[in-house]
Amino acid sequence: MSIKNSNANLEGWNRNTHLCVNLKTNLRNERRMKVGRNYLGVLRRDAESVTEEFLSRDEHFTFMEILPRTAKRNPRVFNGRFLSITHRDDGSLRLNFKPLRTDDADFTIDGYALGVCNEIREALEGLVEEV
Repeated sequence: MSIKNSNANLEGWNRNTHLCVNLKTNLRNERRMKVGRNYLGVLRRDAESVTEEFLSRDEHFTFMEILPRTAKRNPRVFNGRFLSITHRDDGSLRLNFKPLRTDDADFTIDGYALGVCNEIREALEGLVEEV
């Protein structure tokens, strides 16, 4: 193995390895990092190493854990007057009926059923491919 970088001894075993560093962690839920667990965050180099005859100080890094971006669970793919349709994790579609407004003067069971039927047809035309 040949060393191309003359400063390789100052940087550790190779360019991407830092030996003997001080690491300060700012974690959301834990006091100490757990072995084998991956953390999402930002690593910042705070100070360089200093090596003198009587003084030796390791490099200092700070790791700050950040909140992961999560996808919205069961996203709404259709939102109508009578119902909404959500897309579930298993790929299926779920109909979610909105509360009945029976206090409306124009409310009839037939009108409500026809409105629901029309919204289901309208939603499925855009969501389901014809075979």
